[in-house]
Amino acid sequence: MAFFAPVLNVLARVLVGYSAMFLVPLAWGWQLDPVEVREVWWESIAATATAGFLLWYVTMDYRRELLPRDGFLLVNLVWSVLPAFSAIPLMLAIEGLSFTDAYFEAMSGFTTTGFTVLSGLDKLAVSVNVWRCLLQLFGGLGIMLLVVAVLPLLGLGSVQLYKAEAAGPIKDDRLTPRIAETARGLWSVYFVFSGACMLAYRWAGMSWPDAFMHMCSTMGLGGLSSHDASFGFFNSPLIEGVAMVFMTLAGVSFARYFMVWRAKSPRSLLRDAEVRAYFLVLLASVVGVTGVLVYHGTYTNPWDGLRVAAFHVVSFATTTGYSTQDYSVWPIFAPVWMLALGSFATCAGSTGGGLKMVRMILLFKQARRELVLAVHPRAVNPVTLGGAVIGTKVMASVVAFMLIFLATHIGLTMLLLISGMDVVSAISAVVASVNNIGLAMGSVGPQGSFTSLNDFQTWVCTIGMLMGRLELLAVMVLFVPQFWRK
Repeated sequence: MAFFAPVLNVLARVLVGYSAMFLVPLAWGWQLDPVEVREVWWESIAATATAGFLLWYVTMDYRRELLPRDGFLLVNLVWSVLPAFSAIPLMLAIEGLSFTDAYFEAMSGFTTTGFTVLSGLDKLAVSVNVWRCLLQLFGGLGIMLLVVAVLPLLGLGSVQLYKAEAAGPIKDDRLTPRIAETARGLWSVYFVFSGACMLAYRWAGMSWPDAFMHMCSTMGLGGLSSHDASFGFFNSPLIEGVAMVFMTLAGVSFARYFMVWRAKSPRSLLRDAEVRAYFLVLLASVVGVTGVLVYHGTYTNPWDGLRVAAFHVVSFATTTGYSTQDYSVWPIFAPVWMLALGSFATCAGSTGGGLKMVRMILLFKQARRELVLAVHPRAVNPVTLGGAVIGTKVMASVVAFMLIFLATHIGLTMLLLISGMDVVSAISAVVASVNNIGLAMGSVGPQGSFTSLNDFQTWVCTIGMLMGRLELLAVMVLFVPQFWRK
């Protein structure tokens, strides 16, 4: 008890604070939803706050400063427990929704994946759709960044938590001397962009509720929508253009925007190798997919092909998961390449999922270095990024991450194959889950649905979403025996 109690005490206070978040959908649905739906939110507040207070009361005598392993344990608990409480209003408001499906839906939002097991979204209560989309806003920068900003105010150490969830492979590049100050700065940038996104959607023709919900999905790069047809519901080039702009912006590290704001100059952003590679890959992919669609006659009008290709390339690459067309009828190269894009294209520190562009750059540079050394064994050819030499410790962590990344995909795919899923559906479901993409192929693609999954398959995808959002290592460390030893 002495080992777990301090972590559970922090979790208790997170739950109490989180209970206030249910007020947001309650406010949106106050005039738009029937009384019985509004009662769901009061019940959710009561359940979450009560659980938090009870857990705090039981563990109140065990408070101490968090150790490094406490940080990893707390990260996993927060990301596992909060979706469970987030599922409560979904089960209460949607008749016949099981806990497995409700937890999957909540985890999908919280990890900004964008899968859904629901249908008839256009007929759901406004507050329920708001809640589904709002979860993506919470998960966008990572709930632990919010926790890092709050914990110092509670008198708790937060360095360990930052290390447990720092985005990307290079964690020593501090933006400010204080983690809490950094977190507040990142959240400030995040909310400024979010406000601009919401206003842009409203200006482009969305209603206020739709503008708010799709802002949450866009800035969180989650992709959940309040409509079954996703962005196809609007059929508006202007709205699609707004979405592409903010999806692209959200795919860049918010730390870079913060540094641009502090320096009052975009120089650091323009010189960043990862950002340049990100935009180059996006541009090349848009041109390539457009060419494939036009060449194969999927779209005879090049401008129609460009519009559809650009939207879906950006949506896949940034791991958002919006869709306007049935991409399963396209030439097979297009959806396969777009799914691959989602596994690496976004920048470290963004709200996107996947391997991250910086790791791909480092892996390619390391491969090039090995080829050079094979020809010139005595050559001095260090791996560099942005003019800085990358140490062996960082490169070792990148290679280790890649191995775990591949092993996770293989392991989860095998589980889905054992359950009876076909190969295409299994591979794409795992890739989309672990990389938090939200769009897949086969029976879980545009012509299928995640409602077709059995409970075992649903839980496999849920675990994949959680592992991917925590960048695998924060979850895998719990399975190392040394972690549990005193």
